[in-house]
Amino acid sequence: MLASFTQKEIVWVAIGDSITYLNDHPNETGNRVTKGYLSDVVAALPDLHYINQGHNGWKSSDIAGKIEQLGLVKAEIYSIFLGTNDWWAGRPVGSVDDYKNNTGTGSLFGSFRIIIDKIRQLNQEAKIILITPMQRNDFVYLFNATNNAYGSYKTKNGQSLEAFANAVITIGKMENIPVVDLYHDPRLKLKYLVNFKRLKNPHTGKYKNYHYPKFTKIPFDPANDEYPYPSTAVNITYDGLHPSDKGNEIIAEKIIKTLREIGVSE
Repeated sequence: MLASFTQKEIVWVAIGDSITYLNDHPNETGNRVTKGYLSDVVAALPDLHYINQGHNGWKSSDIAGKIEQLGLVKAEIYSIFLGTNDWWAGRPVGSVDDYKNNTGTGSLFGSFRIIIDKIRQLNQEAKIILITPMQRNDFVYLFNATNNAYGSYKTKNGQSLEAFANAVITIGKMENIPVVDLYHDPRLKLKYLVNFKRLKNPHTGKYKNYHYPKFTKIPFDPANDEYPYPSTAVNITYDGLHPSDKGNEIIAEKIIKTLREIGVSE
């Protein structure tokens, strides 16, 4: 009788915000997303088993502040994909010294120190991957247009989203942790995030499809205007911020490449 051998399952804990969370909640995308980046990665690397630690709307400070209540388990791989909500909330990116001196949750640098320390406490041998926030265009929530935000073409509280992406890159270099850099990927530029934004022409009052960057100058009234991103507007994102299937495939492709580089293969 032949014995069958199965390769040990590799556990991957994916820490993140709504972009990670939505992988397992396609109904909250109006089913505009059918497959998130986590599912795309494990489809390519079937020995991986992911645990989704994505939390809607959370900042790095929320993860760090509740790090002992999250139920994080010992795993072989951890990814940290945070920063976009820190930027929009106007939280300080901080400085390298906040990371080095473990100054707490007051900045992105300090928050990442807490998260990484916890991961190493759980498994000193674990592989860690950092993922920078991706660029974002004008976000309008599919189910409530009053929940909206301008894109990363402007600063928030005097800070660029790129500063948060660069902070993640800096931490990666300092700690010798691989970084999946979404922010600077040419496929994920602002002009590709949506095909257009459907807005009322200020002169005629008739709806028109405006392309980036022109639509950033056209007013949008969430109380009275139609939702500006019909399904035909979907490209890399489905709402200006959250990745579509196409966007998730690009994210997954970059993560798969990094996982293979650190020794995880199918």
